[in-house]
Amino acid sequence: MSTAIYSHPDCLRHEMGDWHPECPARLEAIEDQLIRARLDGLFERRDGPLAEIPAVLRNHSLEALAVIRDNLPAAGAYYPIDGDTILNAHSYQAALRAAGCAMAATDAVIAGDIDNAFCAIRPPGHHARPGNAMGFCLLNNVALAALQALDGHGLERVAIIDFDVHHGNGTAESFHDDQRVLMCSFYQHPFYPYSEPEPETANSVNLPVPARSGGELVRQLVSAHWLPALHAFKPQMIFISAGFDAHREDDLGDMALVEADYSWMTRQIMAVAAEHAQGRIVSCLEGGYNLSALGRSVVAHVKALAQID
Repeated sequence: MSTAIYSHPDCLRHEMGDWHPECPARLEAIEDQLIRARLDGLFERRDGPLAEIPAVLRNHSLEALAVIRDNLPAAGAYYPIDGDTILNAHSYQAALRAAGCAMAATDAVIAGDIDNAFCAIRPPGHHARPGNAMGFCLLNNVALAALQALDGHGLERVAIIDFDVHHGNGTAESFHDDQRVLMCSFYQHPFYPYSEPEPETANSVNLPVPARSGGELVRQLVSAHWLPALHAFKPQMIFISAGFDAHREDDLGDMALVEADYSWMTRQIMAVAAEHAQGRIVSCLEGGYNLSALGRSVVAHVKALAQID
């Protein structure tokens, strides 16, 4: 498989204080583990562009964008949007760059330049609602990538898979009434952002799981719920909100997945993509805050995307 990794130095410049777990060191930890696994030279590396504002406005209101753009503090200072979503002087640029990476990866996969892509980007996105940033997230990268496929390229059906420990409430809200999008996820419940579980439908298979759930339960849920829904929906492209904070070593969640579980899920998603979507997948980094576990899990994920044993 031809797999590209999209990122940009701008994604390192956004930071929310030394205490904050969503930190630039997350991307550095991924790079370190790719080098340690001797994979750093096996993937095409691509810098993503800045997202264009009209494309961002497909999903986000002008008011939501203005809160980020118009409240950037001076260098060395911070502006809190909420208690854990904070701007520094570089946050707007980083948010546009992260979204731009996700959309550029979408363009490249649809064009056939690459088979699939992993976007090593931050700030993450799946909590960002159409009307406001929240939960460490400024712009909803995966939603914007999905809309690039739908509205920018004319695809009729796409699926979004979210395996972060937290419910992707922003993504769910973005596509709540959009029959072109199937969203499949599991998430620890009750837990931030304290979303109420919704009924399983033809376009929503978002499954709450209790704390301390591990790979055995997750694999059962994927096999019994996600895969039948995905095969029935027949997506023309698949997007992944790749959060790795359900790992057993991550202190921001209380689940018990390991690297093998992320590899297994990725392989199941790839099989669906091969059958229905010409293999087209774009994966976007979401959570994952234990640096070692994050790096190791991303290695497992991208090895599966590239079909490296």
